[in-house]
Amino acid sequence: PPKPAAAAPPPPPKPPPAAAPAAPSKAPPSGERERRVPMTRMRQKIAERLKGAQETCALLTTFNEVDMSVLMALRAKHKEAFEKKHGVKLGFMSAFVRASVLALQEQPAVNASIDGTDIVYRNFVDISIAVSSPKGLVVPVLRGCESMSFADVEKEIQRLGKLAQTGQLALEDMVGGTFTITNGGVFGSLMSTPIVNPPQSAVLGMHGIVQRPVAVDGQVVIRPMMYIALTYDHRLIDGREAVTALKRIKEVVEDPHRFLLDV
Repeated sequence: PPKPAAAAPPPPPKPPPAAAPAAPSKAPPSGERERRVPMTRMRQKIAERLKGAQETCALLTTFNEVDMSVLMALRAKHKEAFEKKHGVKLGFMSAFVRASVLALQEQPAVNASIDGTDIVYRNFVDISIAVSSPKGLVVPVLRGCESMSFADVEKEIQRLGKLAQTGQLALEDMVGGTFTITNGGVFGSLMSTPIVNPPQSAVLGMHGIVQRPVAVDGQVVIRPMMYIALTYDHRLIDGREAVTALKRIKEVVEDPHRFLLDV
């Protein structure tokens, strides 16, 4: 009899499914996304004092603007002779210091401070000048500004500035001021609201000089203008006194001949 047909061989097993490709690993960042460093003791002290000013003082800021035309022309005309005689460059800060002295003498509350339940009025003007240093903002003090000339102010600012840049300012160089001037204009600031440095009661903010159209005697002219700001502690200084002091600074800087005539 015929032999039965051989059974068909079983089909070969299916190969296992290919494994899914592994997700590409993320490349590590080329640089750190953040870094943590301890605050310097100076920065801690600055933070503590400025935050304390916000929490303690009733701060308010008033603004005005100054036409710098006459002062700039005066500086351009006499800067070489001034430097030759006094050995220091003539800047704008000396005019603002001298103008501030007049304003503070006429409005003594702006030069005063609160001590407990008393008001301390000063018969002297020691002005702190905010200076940028490698370690942060420092405020060395120009002492006896009421008896300083333009040259005296510029020489002392230069001396204190060099000490600040080399980290040689002593603690006694930065305490005891009765008023502060800060100039954000050197960094390009157009306008700001400076903060009071306790126990002082007011601070003057200078800003950048910008050519702007202004109305003069009914005509529109282009003048170099600077916004100025006075932040003050409203617990002690009324708006009338603050506005009057800032307006006085404006008047004297715009017409430096007032220094000679005492008007």
